Amino acid sequence: MLRNFKLALVAFALPSVVLALNVTAVQPAAAQPASPPSQWPQATPGPHTPPRGEWWHRDPSDFGLNNAAIAEAIKWAQTQDSGWDFGKQPELFGLPIGPLPASRAPTNGVIVMHGYIIAEFGDINAVDPTYSAAKSYLSTILGLTLDRGMIESITDPLAKYIHDGGYTDPAGTQPHNSKITWQHHATQTSEWQGEMFGKPSTFLGAEQFGKGAMKPREIKDPGTYFEYNDVRINRFSLSLLRLWKRPLPDVLKTEIMDPIGASDTWKWIPYDNAAVDVENPDGKTVPMPSVSGGTRWGGGLWISTLDHARFGLLILRHGNWNGKQLISKEWLDQATHPHPELPGAKPDYGYLWWLNTTNAWPAAPKSSFAAIGAGNNTIWIDPEHDLVVVWRWHKQDAQAEFYKRILAAFPANK
Repeated sequence: MLRNFKLALVAFALPSVVLALNVTAVQPAAAQPASPPSQWPQATPGPHTPPRGEWWHRDPSDFGLNNAAIAEAIKWAQTQDSGWDFGKQPELFGLPIGPLPASRAPTNGVIVMHGYIIAEFGDINAVDPTYSAAKSYLSTILGLTLDRGMIESITDPLAKYIHDGGYTDPAGTQPHNSKITWQHHATQTSEWQGEMFGKPSTFLGAEQFGKGAMKPREIKDPGTYFEYNDVRINRFSLSLLRLWKRPLPDVLKTEIMDPIGASDTWKWIPYDNAAVDVENPDGKTVPMPSVSGGTRWGGGLWISTLDHARFGLLILRHGNWNGKQLISKEWLDQATHPHPELPGAKPDYGYLWWLNTTNAWPAAPKSSFAAIGAGNNTIWIDPEHDLVVVWRWHKQDAQAEFYKRILAAFPANK
């Protein structure tokens, strides 16, 4: 059964699980040119693109899934709230330099199949920080930058394009920052050395970094060592800002979020001290906010579950939204695969996307991947099953079990 989701909802459910229904039935939108897998009933509709401001709903059973199994998966997920407390963030991550909300929504989520919502729970309209899931949005902006020809190759050194001193080596030293490429930043193997907004790339010191502080170590050559490091990601973000010559939230809004029909509620908040002088398209130097790739020190991307789902659906559709190619399929293929050509690259990390290549989620296809942030906040994308699952504020290691329960609802897993 097809439903249109807009305002007031009535509900039917298996115990503790709500599948949203609207009292008004509508006709399905035109399907994308794709055929459902042969094991599904011929009446199964093709993929759907949700219009702006709307999500259409179907029962899991419309796609051959077991309604009860999906209901049980959601019921279990509702018990997995992480207990994340913003008040404890300075202890975990060090001195904040940007805003944090006073509270957050309880755990919530949505399962999207073929572009339709087949299950949801909690407040999926709540606008909350998404932490490092923002890195996958930065990955998308990097892809746009390449698509527009603003960067010739991802293997180009940033020093070829960025001349603010961030990629200039001190006189008399061996080349290091000058060797860093866009690919190094995107795989978190840059080993960039410097300071961003008062935070040194070394991550040394409990005051600045809390329990996340690191121990001194030898800096490796770019491309040879993986380190998850928000200072270096913030340097990468600033470099993208200098190329675009306009704030990255504006780039994301006009190039991605508005075209996919996202709401106007999301916001990408800079640190309090992150205004930098940037040359605008008119050639004038003006202060612009440089945004972060997370919320470790406050600020960051604050967004609803439903807007995350639209972004995830765009990625699932290889960058195509209702017939318009917003970002190239070629880029997304690169971004969601490992890069063994770099000796330091992780086998389960693409270009700022986490991959299932090493079976982090054993029941899920190895081709699935995710944007993941602390808290925990996840956009999981499973191309083999045409699924997008957004789950907010869940326990650290709960994803594998949730995906296992969802996939158990498919006919082959009965």
